[in-house]
Amino acid sequence: MTLLLLFFAALFSFSWATSPHQDFLHCLSLHSNDSSFISKVIYTPNNSSYSSVLESTLRNLRIDTPNTPKPLVIVTPLQTSNIQATIYCTRKYGLQIRTRSGGHDFEGLSYVSEAPFVIIDLVNFRSVDVDVENKVAWVQSGAILGELYYRIAEKSRTLAFPGSTCHNVGTGGYFSGGCYGLLFRKYGLAVDNIVDAQLIDVNGRILDRKSMAEDLFWAIRGGGVGSFGIVLAWKLNLVSVPATVTAFSVSRTLEQNAIKLIHRWQYVAPELPDGIYSSVTLNRENSSQEGKKRVQVSFNSLFLGGVDELVPLMQERFPELWLVKDDCIQMSWIQSILYFGQIQNEPLEVLLDRNFRSPLIGPSYKGKSDYVKQPIPEIGLRGLWSRLSEEEAESAAVGFLLMGG
Repeated sequence: MTLLLLFFAALFSFSWATSPHQDFLHCLSLHSNDSSFISKVIYTPNNSSYSSVLESTLRNLRIDTPNTPKPLVIVTPLQTSNIQATIYCTRKYGLQIRTRSGGHDFEGLSYVSEAPFVIIDLVNFRSVDVDVENKVAWVQSGAILGELYYRIAEKSRTLAFPGSTCHNVGTGGYFSGGCYGLLFRKYGLAVDNIVDAQLIDVNGRILDRKSMAEDLFWAIRGGGVGSFGIVLAWKLNLVSVPATVTAFSVSRTLEQNAIKLIHRWQYVAPELPDGIYSSVTLNRENSSQEGKKRVQVSFNSLFLGGVDELVPLMQERFPELWLVKDDCIQMSWIQSILYFGQIQNEPLEVLLDRNFRSPLIGPSYKGKSDYVKQPIPEIGLRGLWSRLSEEEAESAAVGFLLMGG
């Protein structure tokens, strides 16, 4: 009799372990004010659209393999109560939560977990409200940066937000990670311009900056908000930019003293005015020799002003680059987002397309970053150049980004 009871107990435990989402779904239905909640916003592996929803914002195929853990359930909430119910039921049944805003994170942290998990996809929380008079905006976490930029540009040519050039990055994940961009030398990181937020904590409470207290408000701006709750929306300070800005991207090869230019740039760039964004990129490009690629370096800058001011400045500070007026393009701030996103031939409406694949990154990639505190000597740059010339580095790129300001 004892053996029989143990057998049934083990059988029940195994049965529950193979479909834990059933109790979770039942819990959601009990804690929802809308009887159609489950059918509208819940996706399980049994749904025909489960895979398409899961992969809709997946940006890195390196993490999309048959062995990649998949969520038991995907929730695409339509209202705040849906999120509160999901938090409650995941806690009750010991499931982890992964919150997805744009799905752009390099390591798939918003849709992968080793423990049984549920994805809360904020795709339906994407409103953007821009207040030009007070120079602020409220943006929900499911909006992408392109939607924020587009709505700002709709109302003003001289207001902007210091964010990334990759327009399909979700604001929720971007803001919670710190965030640098084209304007950060003058205006700081994106998180430096966040002045309020609406957060749902582990107990389902909706908190703003005042009620969550300053320690938590500090933590969610750069500390990875998934550790502290789910941010529904962010209040941003918008920053002033001139109606016309100037950009350039000039390339040099080894025969054009590229290594000496990179070495010199490391000393020149930190002394440039705060209104200049400057970066250097090394990668492989097609050469005039058929079927072969060679390493080249690109010097890229955005200047908050006109070309007649930028060119004399660069000729004085960095004459070795031989920058001339014809290398530069004048444009609006919103056009600079397209330019540095390498989509300058697309209409502005591309910023609203969250499924548009950015040419800045490949379909499968690995990214890594570090801080360089001392200039890299020429011998080190030559070694780097040599490594990029190797066959296995054909798709690799190295970027140097000027900080400070």
